Amino acid sequence: MRLVLVGPPGAGKGTQAAVLSEHLAVPHISSGDLFRENIDNVTPLGKEAKSYLDAGELVPDEVTNEMVRQRLAASDAAEGFLLDGFPRTTPQADVLSDILSENGMELTAVVQFEVPREELVRRLLDRGRSDDTEELIRRRLDVYDSETAPLLDYYRNKLITIDAFGPVEEVTSRALEALRARA
Repeated sequence: MRLVLVGPPGAGKGTQAAVLSEHLAVPHISSGDLFRENIDNVTPLGKEAKSYLDAGELVPDEVTNEMVRQRLAASDAAEGFLLDGFPRTTPQADVLSDILSENGMELTAVVQFEVPREELVRRLLDRGRSDDTEELIRRRLDVYDSETAPLLDYYRNKLITIDAFGPVEEVTSRALEALRARA
């Protein structure tokens, strides 16, 4: 299975990605992990990304896209993967489509984890991070909504929406059931 996972901060997407990756026996590819691996291993892309991050700037799409391109070319991703944190925008979705096409692959589904907004706010506040004020959390959720809405429309034919409210095991079960129905 070749999946893209989307969900707002606090939806449990990272947790589900790790669990689903095990169940489906495919690698969990997180954009954040890709940045860390490339920076830690001092790859040319890592050095380039670090220069932007050190300057307090966003890493350009071209760098992120190339990291994803290289990672999806790895042998462990040949039979499937879970992408988490990429694509975030429709131009990135176009790039992913090109990468898959170049490798003779097709996306199986886009799994959207949905949680009521007030529950997201509660979960994020419960993490107890000093930078997680209710105002900042709500602003981040607004940004997610505005940036992700076009992506959901882009993937409307591949979209599976999962109710991600409840215990981890129940959410995993819902996701696996929906994916089996799609396969």
